[in-house]
Amino acid sequence: MSEHAVVTTDTDIDSALEAAKFNEGEARAVTVEHIAGLNLLIVGLSNGRRLVLPIEDLQGLSKATHEQIQNFELLGRGTGISFPDLDVDIYVPALIEGVYGNRRWMAELGRKGGEARTEAKRRAAQMNGSKGGRPKRADNRVLAQRPTPHSSVQKGLPGTGATSKANNNSSI
Repeated sequence: MSEHAVVTTDTDIDSALEAAKFNEGEARAVTVEHIAGLNLLIVGLSNGRRLVLPIEDLQGLSKATHEQIQNFELLGRGTGISFPDLDVDIYVPALIEGVYGNRRWMAELGRKGGEARTEAKRRAAQMNGSKGGRPKRADNRVLAQRPTPHSSVQKGLPGTGATSKANNNSSI
């Protein structure tokens, strides 16, 4: 079996340092705390802010125990949070943007939110219904095919009755 030599050049190191400077001002995780009674994860950020996240919204943590969540590691100077007991890694910039998992997970969260049955949602639906309901979506394909009024006349297209003076004079 042959061995591969990995060579890192000064140019590679300089480019990595430049890339790291690009992300220097981003908020990073400094502390992580699990409030078991409320089932919340609180992530303290380097900019002094905190993210308060329901555990059930975070992919891979919804069925975790307090002990499993308490065993975490901060990765990449706070850009990631790893939960080794659960084999779950969370990217902090994505959390800040409100992304708590992959697309399928986020779609499921949205579906659950849409199914919510609360008094406020019922009242909002009632008010919307009293205004005529949700507006119908215009089909863009139909609108694109529909000519504007008199558009063919303005362009002087054959068979539309619109001809230029030059055409009228040439036939005399």
